[in-house]
Amino acid sequence: MNPWLPAAPCTPRACAAHEGPTRPRPLAVALLCAGCALLLAGALCAPFALLLGPARRERLIRRWSHGIVRAFGVRVRITGGPVSSPAVPGAPGTLVVANHISWLDIPLVAAVFPGRMLAKREIGDWPLLGPLAAAGGTLFVDRDRLRALPGTVREMAAALRDGSRVVAYPEGTTWCGRGGGRFGPAVFQAAIDAHAEIRPVRISYRTGPPCDAPHGGRVPGPDGSAPAERPVPAGAAAFVGDDPLTSSLWRVVTSAGLTAEVHVLPPLPADDPPDRRTLARLAQTAVANDSANRSPESVHH
Repeated sequence: MNPWLPAAPCTPRACAAHEGPTRPRPLAVALLCAGCALLLAGALCAPFALLLGPARRERLIRRWSHGIVRAFGVRVRITGGPVSSPAVPGAPGTLVVANHISWLDIPLVAAVFPGRMLAKREIGDWPLLGPLAAAGGTLFVDRDRLRALPGTVREMAAALRDGSRVVAYPEGTTWCGRGGGRFGPAVFQAAIDAHAEIRPVRISYRTGPPCDAPHGGRVPGPDGSAPAERPVPAGAAAFVGDDPLTSSLWRVVTSAGLTAEVHVLPPLPADDPPDRRTLARLAQTAVANDSANRSPESVHH
């Protein structure tokens, strides 16, 4: 193992257990087939999507990505915003940074911020997801070769200068959601070099009643007020350690009541402050903080 690579203490046995009801096996198989079929359809149709205009293509990617998460039996909740802003011709793009919990994070963020993803080189070898990621302009980074990192940063900066949106997970590895890792500063250097806006995003997963139930299914306080938000463990959604992708897929489709939440946080300008380590620290703090001031009006399904 490379001692310079980020590592998390999370393991499948300790962190990826599902607490709550499970789906019958036939239904879980149907969801697994539906999710994989939608992924395959996306891979086959990707070349045709490139023929669409930018606005129509982005709408299609958002709907398709949202559909993938739903097809695997996971509800989606989006808060904060605005989730996007009109592109300004000639202006740099946006660097979207998020915490990393699961393979579900990829379509989940794309349902809000479609863009070119920064991913580890190994993802390119995944069935279905790998070819689809490559077709979508994914920027692959070889984490075993530190000397290749400056070249990846330059490639990211070039994409941002061209007006592209780039999605990165600066923790460098997945955590179970009960804790998080340090945001590496390298990706923020690309935003500084391109004078691009940085948009932090917080991802969380929970189990329980549907998110559109009153108060999320939680019991109101004695005075009738809305109950406080409880901590959100990732549970079945966590894809950590040496967990095989097939095991994670099956755990997700067999877990009933799983909800994925994306909370869009206020943007950070890359020019103030100009220090990449300070920017990484600010983004990490924003994502790690429990967002207690979420307004119900900003919820989308």
